[in-house]
Amino acid sequence: MIADKISLSQQNIELENKYGAHNYHPLPVVLKRGEGVYVWDVAGKRYYDFLSAYSAINQGHCHPKITEALIEQANTLALTSRAFYNNVLGKYEQYVTKYFGFDKVLPMNTGAEAVETAIKLCRKYAYEKNNIPENKATIIVCEGNFHGRTTTIISFSNDPEARKNFGPFTPGFIKIPYNDLNALRDALEQTPNIAGFLVEPIQGEAGVFVPDEGYLKSAKALCEKHNTLFIADEVQTGIARTGKLLAVDHENVKPDILILGKALSGGAYPVSAVLANDAIMMVIKPGQHGSTFGGNPIAAKVAIAALDVIKDEKLAQNAEELGQLFRNEINDFIKTNPLIKLVRGKGLLNAIVINDVETSETAWNICVQLKENGLLAKPTHGNIIRFAPPLVITKEQLLDCMAIIKKTISNYKM
Repeated sequence: MIADKISLSQQNIELENKYGAHNYHPLPVVLKRGEGVYVWDVAGKRYYDFLSAYSAINQGHCHPKITEALIEQANTLALTSRAFYNNVLGKYEQYVTKYFGFDKVLPMNTGAEAVETAIKLCRKYAYEKNNIPENKATIIVCEGNFHGRTTTIISFSNDPEARKNFGPFTPGFIKIPYNDLNALRDALEQTPNIAGFLVEPIQGEAGVFVPDEGYLKSAKALCEKHNTLFIADEVQTGIARTGKLLAVDHENVKPDILILGKALSGGAYPVSAVLANDAIMMVIKPGQHGSTFGGNPIAAKVAIAALDVIKDEKLAQNAEELGQLFRNEINDFIKTNPLIKLVRGKGLLNAIVINDVETSETAWNICVQLKENGLLAKPTHGNIIRFAPPLVITKEQLLDCMAIIKKTISNYKM
């Protein structure tokens, strides 16, 4: 029986390898079911999910309220396109704008689509309201960024794996070091035709880099001084992940343009959004931007349910409290184990840096051992392991996970 289940796992892996593009390198586990903080593989083994689909499943796997909303709407009306009105979208638009404090929302499907939308919106505003000459608008971005994988977005990535042999690239972007106010100030003062500053409040894919306290607030002030739009990409950091509704809320910063995705649907459906006030959003006129699926009835209904769960279950507060516990536990563990160099993060978006060179496979091997011990996580940038469980996790469950992490690392042999 065990051999049959191992064979079933291997069959699924071989099917993906044979018929799917090889653009991912998954851990060797085949999942078939999820509930709350747990997932089960095809052999029935249970794991803690400590990735949450890159923070898309903040509300936990298969949350009944979200699932119910999806099924109900799927059985009623799934898609109209935006050629017609539907009876759900307006209610969602009212709900989400009031929830985050903006005048308008432009609904899309994926995080990358939302980033592309924000770029277009920023440029159009620059030309029509700030008198920047057409086709001359420049957007400042940060080194180490991850905003998606479209051609335009990888044009301003400095990850060679994301860029190599995908050019030519889109012009109109300049890169500055992350968490460097002097670099931002110099770029704003010395570069003509700056339209916006696009930034992740915490750089998640880069290894959960948290900027210095005050960086975001000062960056927003610099943008205001130079009449430049501050664009916050909260696709991964938003929706309660960092212990606040938005990561920028830690410094009471209000972006000019806010980008959301992932947990906006609780992982049940592709839903993303760009939010801005009327002065910015209304430069987009009919026919100038759109999406067949953006704002579809299922997405609208699911997003309302997903945001209800965040508020009703106080998931931001839970992330704040348990995130502190996680980092305290790891910092105590670091004192006894030299394999971990440091831990960093906010809320339940955290990472440990393995005390090894970035090109080694140590972090990967540790993640494989974590899997064997019942916890799923994934390395990023070689020697960094990101830990991001669903925000519905309890204190008891987190302490159980801490025991697994400590045991795995303590027993790991270099």
